[in-house]
Amino acid sequence: MARFLGLAFASAFLLAGCAVEVQNTQPAQELAQRAKPPGSVYTGWRVYQDKCVACHGPDATGTVGGPDLLPVVREMGSRQFVSLVLKRYDWGLPAAQANGALAREALIDEIVLRKGYALTMPAWQGEPSVNAHIADLYVYLSARAQGTQGPGRPAQ
Repeated sequence: MARFLGLAFASAFLLAGCAVEVQNTQPAQELAQRAKPPGSVYTGWRVYQDKCVACHGPDATGTVGGPDLLPVVREMGSRQFVSLVLKRYDWGLPAAQANGALAREALIDEIVLRKGYALTMPAWQGEPSVNAHIADLYVYLSARAQGTQGPGRPAQ
């Protein structure tokens, strides 16, 4: 009987230890979840497929029309991303070159000959689907950049 009670006590002690471990990891998991930017990876993927895939490719790794977004987004915060996507639109010329017809002609030649990404992407501020889901777009591209989301369609 003493052996049975000892075994029961040891089992109860081990199970209690498991419960304490589960209780201790729960706050850490909640903090990690709160640290993630708000948004849906799946919804961001859908916006990306609709608005960005033509230039940046199906997996955001770049094409002849637009650069690989993964290293860029990896180094950028959500505020900078929102500002870039919604407001930026320029010719990509240094200020010294921007003032002159010759510089613009050279730029147009580069674009026509596809020598590089001479134009930066257009501003998407007036596009309702991008405005409404800019946080989702950031979450998707951030997940791709961090390696937590692979190529292809994410789970809903």
